[in-house]
Amino acid sequence: MLNILSILIGIVALVLAIPSAIPLLGWGNWIVLPIAIFGAGVGALSSSNTGRNFCLVVIVIAAIRLSLGGGII
Repeated sequence: MLNILSILIGIVALVLAIPSAIPLLGWGNWIVLPIAIFGAGVGALSSSNTGRNFCLVVIVIAAIRLSLGGGII
């Protein structure tokens, strides 16, 4: 059950991350990162790794986009 919840949280984070890839909307990744980290935490409590891994992929995508835009110092 926690795995499904983690996947749903990851999908929400990914849907929010897609518009954040547009120039001048990269600040949205600061909202995506905590959501995806929470989803990865929920996925870590599950017996399956699918939700956790999906959230980790979303975290990497958001972090790369932030670093390309200069958001991470």
